[in-house]
Amino acid sequence: MDMNIKRILVVGAGAMGHGIASVAARSGFDVSMVDVKDEFVQRGMEGIKRFLGESLKRGKMTQEEADSILSRIRTSTNMKAEAAEADFIIEAVFENREIKSNLFSQLNKMCKGETIFASNTSQLSITELGEASGRPELLIGMHWFNPPPLMRLIEIPVGEKTANKTVETTIAVSRKMGKQPFTCKDSPGFIVNRILNPWYNEGMNLLDEGVATAEEIDTAIKVGGGFRMGPLELRDLVGLDTALHVTEDLYLRLRNDKFKPPACLKNLVSSGKFGRKTGEGFYKYGIK
Repeated sequence: MDMNIKRILVVGAGAMGHGIASVAARSGFDVSMVDVKDEFVQRGMEGIKRFLGESLKRGKMTQEEADSILSRIRTSTNMKAEAAEADFIIEAVFENREIKSNLFSQLNKMCKGETIFASNTSQLSITELGEASGRPELLIGMHWFNPPPLMRLIEIPVGEKTANKTVETTIAVSRKMGKQPFTCKDSPGFIVNRILNPWYNEGMNLLDEGVATAEEIDTAIKVGGGFRMGPLELRDLVGLDTALHVTEDLYLRLRNDKFKPPACLKNLVSSGKFGRKTGEGFYKYGIK
């Protein structure tokens, strides 16, 4: 189909945001990446350049390709100016209903009438975000997986009022980016997090019960189940603050004890240990 999507605005320059921006630019889209502070934007660009540098070393791309990707990315803290030019917006901010709702409400006043809003939420209601945005027929879920340049899957939850054309365009954009999209109904946790959260929680429950250490739990799952990472490693990668917020929301909405946040997760977050991004979570890391 003729998408007529030329410029993509990515709101948020964190791990997910800058990863999404690099994928979009590599796929030939013009990209704007914005955040609230210039230091966040610059940190995001450093992340993109670091990934491209590693790809060059491994022979995954040429210098010409890397330069071309960077030339298509524009950074700014002026969301209003960038939103006015955007054909498609991917929101990649903190997983909080109020923050995302307020953002979409603001964007609705800044954008062209036909601009599509895609939320990178991993489990919040697309229908509710659509109502908050003021353009529910043009708002859709676009749940990426970490790290965006490497993970092929994009989960596309569809709100009750999301238009068919919005769904078709989002699928087409995802495929142009080399991803494998699939749609699902707007339900708590969608598909992937609905299945994975009890798995994460059982790993943490084993730790709380003293059954095994974090390393032993993760190693058992990797060796016995053929996974590349164990549940605790994955939680550290995503961010324990985000993990707690997602788990609490799922527990609140589904009222099933298998989604109840484990004690060790709550304790680590209350201590400011959010995983890789802070240098310590279930494991200790060096911060680059």
